[in-house]
Amino acid sequence: MTEYGRGPGSEPWHPEDPLYGDQGWGGQQSAHGQNQYGGQQQPYPHDPYGQQQPQQPQDPYAQQHYQQQPGYGVPQDPYAQQPQQPQYDNGGWDTGQQPAAMPYDPQPAADPYGGGQGQGGYSETHDYYGTPEAYPPPQPPGRREAAPQQAPTQTPDWDPEVQPEETHPFFTGADDNGDRDDNGDGKDDDYDDDPRESRRGSRGGNERRGKGKKKSRSGCACLVVSLVLVGGLGGVGYFGYSYWKDKFGAAPDYAGSGSGSVEVEIPKGAFGSDIGNILKKQGVVKSVDAFVSAQTENPKGKSIQAGVYLLHEKMSAAEAVKMMVDPKSQNLLVIPEGFRNVAVYDLVDKKLGLKKGTTKGIAKSDASDLGLPDWASDNKDIKDPLEGFLYPAAYPVTKETKPEAILKKMVSRSNEEYEKLDLEGTAKKYKLDGPWQVLTVASLVQAEGLTHDDFRKMAEVVYNRLKPDNTATNRKLQFDSAFNYLKKQSKIKISSNEILTNPDPYNTYYHAGLPPGPISNPGDEALRATLSPTGNGWMYFISLDGKKTQFTKTAAEHEKLNDKFKEKHGLG
Repeated sequence: MTEYGRGPGSEPWHPEDPLYGDQGWGGQQSAHGQNQYGGQQQPYPHDPYGQQQPQQPQDPYAQQHYQQQPGYGVPQDPYAQQPQQPQYDNGGWDTGQQPAAMPYDPQPAADPYGGGQGQGGYSETHDYYGTPEAYPPPQPPGRREAAPQQAPTQTPDWDPEVQPEETHPFFTGADDNGDRDDNGDGKDDDYDDDPRESRRGSRGGNERRGKGKKKSRSGCACLVVSLVLVGGLGGVGYFGYSYWKDKFGAAPDYAGSGSGSVEVEIPKGAFGSDIGNILKKQGVVKSVDAFVSAQTENPKGKSIQAGVYLLHEKMSAAEAVKMMVDPKSQNLLVIPEGFRNVAVYDLVDKKLGLKKGTTKGIAKSDASDLGLPDWASDNKDIKDPLEGFLYPAAYPVTKETKPEAILKKMVSRSNEEYEKLDLEGTAKKYKLDGPWQVLTVASLVQAEGLTHDDFRKMAEVVYNRLKPDNTATNRKLQFDSAFNYLKKQSKIKISSNEILTNPDPYNTYYHAGLPPGPISNPGDEALRATLSPTGNGWMYFISLDGKKTQFTKTAAEHEKLNDKFKEKHGLG
């Protein structure tokens, strides 16, 4: 029995074959009365700390069995007297106690330790583990492989000089459970039906395996691995070349300044790559990267604005950038600050190649459909409801642009700019009738002033003259620009008799207060000056040469300057 009183006993060891009789932990011993080795073997003592030899698992294929003794489930001991076995109470081992003595069975029992049959004591045999010719100690069950029974004198059929072949399924062609199925019949082709043959390969199984087949499979595996490596290196090389080309290679580009004419519209907020895409689609440049690179290299490249440009087909990216930073290449309709609507209409007709008066007629008939804000006045005395809403700016146009489309863009731009300003707050501050009158003040300031400083002083003059306590002019603005507006002229020399007797609502010499509506399209400076005028008490202004404006606070100072003006221009 075992050292701890339960489980299988120690395994015998044959002096000629280290694996002979190896039955594993679940095998059986030889039949009753049989001696496995035909000789005697040194029995194993029961003291686990004594001179115990390494144990060998039993051979699961040996046709042997134990004679179990009732109550213990272990092989019978053929000896009548046996020392009591020590007990252990830790380490996870069972602590069953063996009786001090067991009755001797007159019938000979199988000796699990290989002793002689029917002998009453331990037989002395040659110690095969204590000599230089000793066999190596048996290995634990998990570290060795089972072998088929062989003759005791047969030598192992494996060559320690031969390296074991690769057993991974990828190289051996094994199926999922490690078996080889070469012909597709679902059976293991490399092993016979002997149940004793280990599936992991026995020492004697090498001769039965097809070595040529293994070499063929190994060659195929090497070929597959080689192809994978070559493919991987090729992929790395391709991506490396692509990366180098993207980073260091020159982008595709045309040469020269191109030919023909292409009209390209660049929208508001477009970046370099967006512009490059538009130009590529229009056939101007060959690639987006070439344009972006050229734009970066040009010192003025970042100044490209929204608009319509007249460029050439198949031109180099550098030439395209050079043309786009030149204002002459832009197909734009430029509306100057302070232009009246009648002048704007003429510019649109000329730019679009239309008959004179075409745009003016559309503006008059479609004014309500062009997007005017809700606060725009509908006073019947207003000469043009779009006055003041054709915002001064550069507008891109093409040959296909319609007059109504460009007018809508101008009105839309005015709404955007006016929303940025506090027109409502300014109207309340200076006691005006809403944003409409603030816009009217700005149009007067734009028409009369020449510089930013002029605009602020001019705005103060307007607010001071509109005050109810103004007795110097009795709330009359007396602006020549308003009279010129109603007369559709731009004169400096206006007779006193003509200007004092014309009853038109836009004549500020005749009527107190503001005209019915704006008289021009003010720009940003005039608008902001209207919101932030000076506070120095200016009441009068006059320009003696049309280049410089002089401001005064009293009527006497103004009269002196007025006399100089009449004298210079021959007015009586």
